[in-house]
Amino acid sequence: MLVLSRRAKERIVFPSLGITVHILRLNGSAARVGIEAPPEVPVLRDELCSSPPVPASTPVPARKVDHALANALSKVTLAIHLARRQSEAGHWADANATLEAALASLEALENQRRHPAPATRRCRALIVEDDANERELLAGLLGMNGCDCDQAGDGEDALAYLEAGGRPDVVLLDMVLPRCDGSETLRRIRADERYAGLKVFSVSSIPPREWNIPEGPAGFDAWFSKPLNPRRLWDAMQASLRFSASPPN
Repeated sequence: MLVLSRRAKERIVFPSLGITVHILRLNGSAARVGIEAPPEVPVLRDELCSSPPVPASTPVPARKVDHALANALSKVTLAIHLARRQSEAGHWADANATLEAALASLEALENQRRHPAPATRRCRALIVEDDANERELLAGLLGMNGCDCDQAGDGEDALAYLEAGGRPDVVLLDMVLPRCDGSETLRRIRADERYAGLKVFSVSSIPPREWNIPEGPAGFDAWFSKPLNPRRLWDAMQASLRFSASPPN
């Protein structure tokens, strides 16, 4: 929490937010506070309430409104307004706590603007599985945990998807498939330089030794046996693709 001691005529500045808190006057235990804020942020303070209304024809500088920021700042200004009313009523402890909470919220917003969290994104997987029910169940599970899923019924459908420009983050490939099995699908993916670096995970009831396919750049990036352990698969996808998402249930 931000705890500050300020005298009359001093300021607390949040430069990244474009906000300045002015300590206007001290009267015993009460503090009169004013706020300078961006024009799109509603501010409740005596200076604005007592000033003449701005004519409708007065141009307002055009700027993109950050609605989340505006809402957060609106709550802060309401808190400061409440603190003023509490101090006027003689509730000094309540007013001080309310004001400290408002200033702490401003400090948190300032830190967020200066040090924004890294952007996160949803991943995309191509599930290649001839059992439609199994495809849907796996797609539903991954979708609940932050992954968009496309589906293919066999290797030919998967290759057609890639040929049409689909580029998932990972291909989850069954091995026993009609028309074009997992082994042939993998070989054709690895032979095409357009798909260099594409992650391909095997999801199969047949152990890898029976297919004689290596792991690594020339083969599968990982191999998962059926019945599938969803957490192990999801953890591997997170580690391999380095995206943020909720853990699976």
